Amino acid sequence: MKTRFIVAALALPLAVSSAYAQDTSAVRISGFGTAALTWTDTDQAEFARPNQARGVKKSPRTGVDSNLGLQADYAINDWLSVTGQGLVRKDGEDDYGAELTWAFVKAKVSNDLSVRAGRLVLPTFMISEYRNVGYANTFLRPPSEVYSQVPLNSVDGADLTWQHAYGDTTITAQLAFGRAKTLLSSGVDAELRRVHGINLTAEHGPFTLRVGRTEAKLTVDQASLNTLVATLNTAGNAYKISQLNDMARVVDNHNKKGSFTSVGLSMDWNNIVAQTEYAKRKIDSASGSTDSWYVLGGYRFGKFLPYYSHADLKPKSDFANTIPTSCAAGAPAACTQTVRTLNATLEGLRTSTNNGAQSTDTIGLRWDFSSSADLKFQIDRVKPDPKGLLLRAAPGFKGPVTVGAVAVDFVF
Repeated sequence: MKTRFIVAALALPLAVSSAYAQDTSAVRISGFGTAALTWTDTDQAEFARPNQARGVKKSPRTGVDSNLGLQADYAINDWLSVTGQGLVRKDGEDDYGAELTWAFVKAKVSNDLSVRAGRLVLPTFMISEYRNVGYANTFLRPPSEVYSQVPLNSVDGADLTWQHAYGDTTITAQLAFGRAKTLLSSGVDAELRRVHGINLTAEHGPFTLRVGRTEAKLTVDQASLNTLVATLNTAGNAYKISQLNDMARVVDNHNKKGSFTSVGLSMDWNNIVAQTEYAKRKIDSASGSTDSWYVLGGYRFGKFLPYYSHADLKPKSDFANTIPTSCAAGAPAACTQTVRTLNATLEGLRTSTNNGAQSTDTIGLRWDFSSSADLKFQIDRVKPDPKGLLLRAAPGFKGPVTVGAVAVDFVF
């Protein structure tokens, strides 16, 4: 474990606050965490949360669903405050690491309007603000089919939030701007530039409706894909085949326009708990667009809440492979073999992009045994098509996969 880095990251929120603190009573320290054990019924593939380098097979592991967060808030005065949050979990590397998820200054301009600047939550999902806080959610983990579609959690920039109550209904509008970067997996980095997003939320009693859209310029830096782009351009220029250069532009994942639109609805009424979210991702590259959604329902019996959810993800690889399978008469001898190899590579890329389809049926039970802690047991039946979001699937692997997990969520 990267102990020094973890301690430093968790200490950062305290350092941010103490740097401003003159009156320690204005400092509030809080935290959250999940201690979990996760396993599956197969050794032919690994189940993991989005953006994790390694997952779990039959042998139970703690790293998939466990995390620990620490937050510090300091009120400088009645209109200015500072917040910092550190999070420890397994992510883009197969080891526990720490990250600074929040580090911002907030100014209350009026009773309805506030401005934040620094490192903020990327406002892409219905539960973006508390997706890592297990105790705040009914399910043990957010459905991967939806929450894998934007793998970044934070943005460095600013946001503007306006909130006003109209009778029994509260309306919130949020505008966010900035940039973000993260490690998706070993050797694969993602960067979002010119991020701008809007979120509109209406709360009325037990009901919440949210609509959001985020746009950005996306760059995914991956060595194998970079090599393919360079090879396509080199062959296109050498053999004067424009289709090769066209395909290079399609599969290139640098500085591509992307958008993410989502709609969510939740309800907690008379012991009935329900939540649903639909999301649509569009990227102007071969990595393609996706449609995803989930629906969750449960009923509270005292301190026990059994629940069921269904989630679905469908990728849409819209590009057509225009690379020819042979060269014109008089072309160099190596030309036909080269274009055939590149044609097959593009077909493989298109197929693998569409192989990300997946659906999951989930049953679970939450027991609120304490005012600040719960115990959850969850079973997922994951149906990939053919590999879905599973990692390191063996040749010829076919699902479905059953995933089990037990977890204790807590806040303090």
